[in-house]
Amino acid sequence: MALIEAGSSGSSSAIQKRSVRIAGHPTSISLEDAFWEALREIAAVRKLRLSELVEEIDSRRGSQNLSSAIRVYVLGSYRGGQRDN
Repeated sequence: MALIEAGSSGSSSAIQKRSVRIAGHPTSISLEDAFWEALREIAAVRKLRLSELVEEIDSRRGSQNLSSAIRVYVLGSYRGGQRDN
């Protein structure tokens, strides 16, 4: 997986809102481009669809905001803590 450098270009900090299906329901998630790219990379490594990975993160997040939970998951993955969980 390629490491995405924070602030490497103005586009990596642009927030993108995307719709993802969780348990059959569309859910809007707002993340920076760099996090969307990293999330797609993690899903590919784990041979999951993006929606499957988001569902997994959602099921573990408790009361944490979904966008925040995704950012924490991505950070943990790049630190080696969650990639294969």
